[in-house]
Amino acid sequence: MTGDAPPHCWLCGRPLGARVEWHHPVPKSRGGRMTVAVHPICHRTIHATLSNAQLARGFADAAALRAQPAIATFLRWIDGKPPDFHAPTRTEGGRRRR
Repeated sequence: MTGDAPPHCWLCGRPLGARVEWHHPVPKSRGGRMTVAVHPICHRTIHATLSNAQLARGFADAAALRAQPAIATFLRWIDGKPPDFHAPTRTEGGRRRR
């Protein structure tokens, strides 16, 4: 269900900027079809934090994802930043992702 982006990010709730990515709450590899609009930094944080198997098992719902400890920490940090804010994302193992 890709199309015009809604005005706010599915994960953080901040207004979307010029760059929008589409996230599958249930990964395509696990049969997901629906997509939601997210900031690129939010999208990278989701995938740097949780595997597709983890996303499919318990984090297809935005509220559950926001409650995950590493995601909750990210959301507190990103709150108030401009819509097109970008910074490198670190994986759980500490590697940097662009």
